[in-house]
Amino acid sequence: MSIRRLPEHLVNRIAAGEVVERPASALKELVENAIDAGASRIAVRLAGGGINLIEVVDDGCGMTPADMALALERHATSKLPDEAIDEVATLGFRGEALPSIASVARLTLESRVRGSDGWRRVVDNGALVEEGPAALPPGTRVLVEQLFARVPARRKFLRSARAEYGASLDIVRRLAMARPDIAFSVEHDGRRALSTTGGEDRPARVAALTDRALAENSVAVDFVREGVRLGGVAGLPTFSRGVADHQYLFVNGRPVKDRLLIGAIRGAYAEMLARDRHPVVALFLDLPASEVDVNVHPAKTEVRFREPQLIRGMIVSGLRRALEEAGHRSAQRPDQAAMAGWQSEPTQDLHPGEGRDRWPLFDTPAAPAFAGATVHERRPVFFTPPPQARAEPAYAPPPDTVAHPLGVARGQVAKTYIVAEAEDGLVLVDQHAAHERLVLERMRAALAGGRVASQALLLPDVVELDEPACDRLEARLAELADFGLELERFGPRAMLVRATPAMLGAGDVAGLVTDLADELAAFDDTLSLRERIDHVAVTMACHGSVRAGRVLSVAEMNALLREMEITPRSGQCNHGRPTWVKLAHGDIEKLFGRR
Repeated sequence: MSIRRLPEHLVNRIAAGEVVERPASALKELVENAIDAGASRIAVRLAGGGINLIEVVDDGCGMTPADMALALERHATSKLPDEAIDEVATLGFRGEALPSIASVARLTLESRVRGSDGWRRVVDNGALVEEGPAALPPGTRVLVEQLFARVPARRKFLRSARAEYGASLDIVRRLAMARPDIAFSVEHDGRRALSTTGGEDRPARVAALTDRALAENSVAVDFVREGVRLGGVAGLPTFSRGVADHQYLFVNGRPVKDRLLIGAIRGAYAEMLARDRHPVVALFLDLPASEVDVNVHPAKTEVRFREPQLIRGMIVSGLRRALEEAGHRSAQRPDQAAMAGWQSEPTQDLHPGEGRDRWPLFDTPAAPAFAGATVHERRPVFFTPPPQARAEPAYAPPPDTVAHPLGVARGQVAKTYIVAEAEDGLVLVDQHAAHERLVLERMRAALAGGRVASQALLLPDVVELDEPACDRLEARLAELADFGLELERFGPRAMLVRATPAMLGAGDVAGLVTDLADELAAFDDTLSLRERIDHVAVTMACHGSVRAGRVLSVAEMNALLREMEITPRSGQCNHGRPTWVKLAHGDIEKLFGRR
């Protein structure tokens, strides 16, 4: 077959395949153009998740009719004044976005430069169909309708309108984080989904776009090394999420998804988070343009650093230093009702001559008043009565260690580990990890029998989430009800919890629902129904298990040991960690040099 030159319309569609993968890709290019145009306000309107309609309106510098004609040609851009592509300072520079979008949709471009009249051009799937004057304020308006309508091979690979809307909202959220000086708004199917005011500081903008509680449960990051500045917000280790979707990374103001940066964040939190938890961070890396290559990906979502080890070490050091300065801060605040339950023991101030018969204590011989003095008598000293210790009564002798493989409980260490004595050694049990596995197996057994019993809440609990998270939960209401979790939609950005699984109790309802939404975001479309059910069960079991730091009675510890002995897979928790370890008598003897 001989080599031939491809027709222009086919070249544009191939380019569109590189730049415009889905509605969110087109929206990203349009909003970046608005930012590069110097806009102070950007309004986005979507319909059908962006598949039916995308509209971006800005108050930037605008374009003349001649510039508009060039903007719709391939490889035409105003963002490269010279050939120094490695020093580009704008978000977009390839000059392919508008013609690529126009080749697979109906695109209406309207723009006006201050002091002149507006102009309008309409391109329908690569063909210019209309051109003429337009009435609009200074700035630019871009309308994209029926994306991929004439490219069914591409359109059939799009996800649902709800999923495409979630991806589009995430794109605007990331760009809005990078530019707190710009006011953003997003409207979807006639309903306002996002709104920010310009002029905010960076931590306030990040908290407004992620979680309002992040402002109180995070530390500021500000670290400079060798001309590179790392800034942003890092959530406390206790303010973590179930998936890594809440990590926002920016290089010179450009949102990126870079493996090097993600790995550095994981390394910084490695010793402070469980393997199944992920930090909430928004990091902004500013460095000279010559030290980073942003031209390695068509969508400019990946970058390449000249000195990657310097960048990685800087992120790890900067995050650890910021978290260390936080000291004992924690996102887990003591409940006021629980604190009010503490009662002070009654005390009695004793005056001289009172209570001598009840509380006589004798101190050691008094120190001599001068060298060589001798004291022969012991004088009484009187103190405030000691606290009234409450001992747990022993109703029955401890069970025989021979009959139980995991032994019998002898005590608890650090309010986390159960110490048990077995016939052949000493057993240490992680109470949280063990109970987590037991709750999971109970839940699986209940599901096998039909559904998990639920317990109605006295007062329904309202959990605030973003709109896509509520959409994911709403789509799984029936499956979650089988687990005993009864939810209903409560407005665009909230879920109402009416009942929780009876085996879990009320517990941390908000944390449970938030983590379930995260799990569905990460696994909903990639796993089978059986696998999704297992993920939901694991998340619920984690929230319903005995936490580290809880004091257990001897009876509770023994009950836990007995259930472990009859429960399958109780030797490991739901995340692969061991639930118990044993020191055999021989191992203990070696520790003391007896062998």
